[in-house]
Amino acid sequence: MTIDKNNPLEQQNNPDRNGSNGSNSDASTRRRKKPRRDGKGSNTQTNNSTPATLDKSQTRRGGKGSAKDNQVLTTQADASTTMDPNLGFGDADDAAAAAEGGIKAVGNQRIIPFMNIEKPMALLSLLMVIGSIIAIAVNGLNLGLDFTGGVSADIRYEQPVEQAEVVQSLAANGFDDAVVQYLGTREELLVRLPPQSDNVDGLNADLSAALALPNNNVEISNVNIIGSQVGNEIYLNSVMSLVLALVCMLGYVALRFQFKLALGAVLSLFHDAIVTIGFFALFGFPFDLTVLAAVLALIGYSLNDTIVVYDRIRENFRRVRGITPRQTIDLSLTETLRRTIMTISTVLLVVLAMLFLGGDGLFWFSVALFIGLLAGTYSSTYIASSIPLHMGLSRDDFIVKVKPEFEEEIVTFNDPKMFEQEKP
Repeated sequence: MTIDKNNPLEQQNNPDRNGSNGSNSDASTRRRKKPRRDGKGSNTQTNNSTPATLDKSQTRRGGKGSAKDNQVLTTQADASTTMDPNLGFGDADDAAAAAEGGIKAVGNQRIIPFMNIEKPMALLSLLMVIGSIIAIAVNGLNLGLDFTGGVSADIRYEQPVEQAEVVQSLAANGFDDAVVQYLGTREELLVRLPPQSDNVDGLNADLSAALALPNNNVEISNVNIIGSQVGNEIYLNSVMSLVLALVCMLGYVALRFQFKLALGAVLSLFHDAIVTIGFFALFGFPFDLTVLAAVLALIGYSLNDTIVVYDRIRENFRRVRGITPRQTIDLSLTETLRRTIMTISTVLLVVLAMLFLGGDGLFWFSVALFIGLLAGTYSSTYIASSIPLHMGLSRDDFIVKVKPEFEEEIVTFNDPKMFEQEKP
């Protein structure tokens, strides 16, 4: 009996026949009932998914424990299964996404579901592309003098002059549709006119009379006549440069990332270029080399924005596990959203400054950039990222599978007597 009294383990494992435990057993039970403290108040949550645990605890304690004592602690895995109604995904996907510790929080949402509206955006993009192609085919482009040919003249005034004043003077003398640009100073200007007669001497005299302003002498330093054949060559070279740029972008993204992403990037760049050109064809805006330069610059900007998104997509496919490819793309777009907003805001400020303060020489260049920037930001989210997703983009596309250098061969001997013959 003395040994039994001095052995607390025996008292815990063997309660007396009257159904009451020893004092040491009561103390140990009370210590188990106390919840762990983590300083966040999460221990007050009750796990309703384990009623058997509650019944067993109440039966063991004779139903005398309070409601606070009968609360069951929730683990981190159980807490991760709590669904956020703002996510917009399925229960299984939410559980996997919440269990992943690398997902960042943006506002009150863990992931902004960009891809939930990809179908309406894809329909909008398709309508815009079809409308642009129809506008280009029906209306055509209002090609500038760089493509159609014409007359280019360098002039210099003794005193500063306004561009509008020179244009009005030319129109009053029969030279319509003139384009006047400054060449560094307000005294030196470049005048471009539609195709005129090939008589250079008579053209110089007519221009001198048309450009004469009161109390401001003018000097024509150089007159160039650009033929239509040269304009056609410039037009064809411009189209080829645009196609070559898209092909080079396709090869770069395919080698740097993955072919599925490369196809999405090129289609988004084509979308940006065709929408910008279609906008000029629809409203009849003049399309010259400055607008073409804006389209090429737009391709570079849009590709840079797309590459940033693709880099984050590749990183998240390798880093984050347990979520679907759609959630991975949404996560990547969410993480790059702040950078995209800051970039487009700063670039738009510069473009708007050129649009309102740059003069006639930069006006249509700025208009093309403004249209293309809006289309490029939209396409980087809903075209460049949506197309690879529908092509089956997954984590396997970014993981390098290393094959073993060799495999060990297991040799078995079917005749056991050959070992006995070797024995002496």
